[in-house]
Amino acid sequence: MQTKENASSTLMTEGPIWKKIVLFALPLFLGNLFQQLYNTADSLIVGNFLGSDALAAVSSSGSLIFLMVGFFNGIALGAGVVVARYYGARQIDKLQRAIHTDIAFGLVAGVALTVIGLVLAPKMLVWMGTPADVMPNSVLYFRIYFLGSIAFVMYNVSVGILQSIGDSRHPLIYLIISSLTNVVLDLLFVGVFHMGVGSAAFATILSQFVSAVLCLRRLMRSPEEYRVSVKKIRFDFSMLRQIIQNGLPAGLQNSIIALANVVVQSNINSFGKMAVAGCGAYSKIEGFGFLPITCFSMALTTFISQNLGARRYDRAKRGARFGILCSIFLAEVVGVCIYLAAPLLISAFNGDPQVIAFGTAQARTVTLFYFLLAFSHCIAGIMRGAGKATVPMLVMMLCWCIIRVTYVTVAVRFFPVINTVFWAYPLTWSLSSLIFLVYFLKADWIHGFER
Repeated sequence: MQTKENASSTLMTEGPIWKKIVLFALPLFLGNLFQQLYNTADSLIVGNFLGSDALAAVSSSGSLIFLMVGFFNGIALGAGVVVARYYGARQIDKLQRAIHTDIAFGLVAGVALTVIGLVLAPKMLVWMGTPADVMPNSVLYFRIYFLGSIAFVMYNVSVGILQSIGDSRHPLIYLIISSLTNVVLDLLFVGVFHMGVGSAAFATILSQFVSAVLCLRRLMRSPEEYRVSVKKIRFDFSMLRQIIQNGLPAGLQNSIIALANVVVQSNINSFGKMAVAGCGAYSKIEGFGFLPITCFSMALTTFISQNLGARRYDRAKRGARFGILCSIFLAEVVGVCIYLAAPLLISAFNGDPQVIAFGTAQARTVTLFYFLLAFSHCIAGIMRGAGKATVPMLVMMLCWCIIRVTYVTVAVRFFPVINTVFWAYPLTWSLSSLIFLVYFLKADWIHGFER
């Protein structure tokens, strides 16, 4: 059984608020940093060794991959909210049932995602308007990538459980190992053996299996109250219902936003393969800009869940304010740095002047608005932690899907330049932030728990 001292080290219901949030968010930041390095390695190595056509093939798959993976990751996020609440409330039997139901769901979802990805890849890439000279490599990359679906899903499920009980250190260690494995395999397959675009996807799924196995191994050797046992992996339908209730809005939100971004990507595709390569390079850099946004949003979800489970309502409110301010400040600092260094950063992926020009144009349109994205994600994280996942789903569905797609579809007809597409992001971030601000100030988002 876990000792009281060990339990208090992962509980976020005690101790200084700023310290608990920062110490939890810092490994998340470093972990997401390595995750981004992991994701960027394919593009960097492919762009430099195989050229702009191959870089465009990898880049054209990004939005579609997130569309396919995002739904299941959202469900895993909902499971984390349930786990964190029972852990904060010290209800061990329910905690165990929630964890093993989550693992069972991940196994089934991983198999389903593999089949869906393999079958739908060519049709969806055609629908996106992927340039014909890029299509064969795009289909190959996409299909190989989705052969590793069960590893991606199980990794996210396992990390969600570990983070929900307050352990962000071990996922960081496993991500570092996995990222280094990915880079070494990319250099070996692409740089040394010249095996092509498909080998980059193969390197990615091998390294993801490494991190998934390490995470599951950790859970199977964890303290008894949240230890995973193979014999206990089954669906508890009352827990599955709670996981779906908390996770379905986040899953739908991820998928709907990804679908909107697929529409945006299809408009970028219409400007040719150099635009696809340049914007794809920027998207990898943008991932680094999202690091403070992601880590504080995730930290707030766990912090709010545990403290509401423990009925520490005032502490939850103070933690929410602290997390929002930190995320906004750090996101804007990173945004300014990317704005200034954009041409140099884009050129690291590919030296073609057109690729650099397209990537720099996108960076200098959106990066100064990162503070808006940070605010929206933090409020969404707080709402999910409070069990109100439908609120961010509806706001983001409206702003980041319906309005974004409508804007791009209409505006590009009147102003047929690629910068018109780029402005879709800061405009919709502004709108969602305004709605979230009004909701956060006016609504009592802890109301149900206090009653």
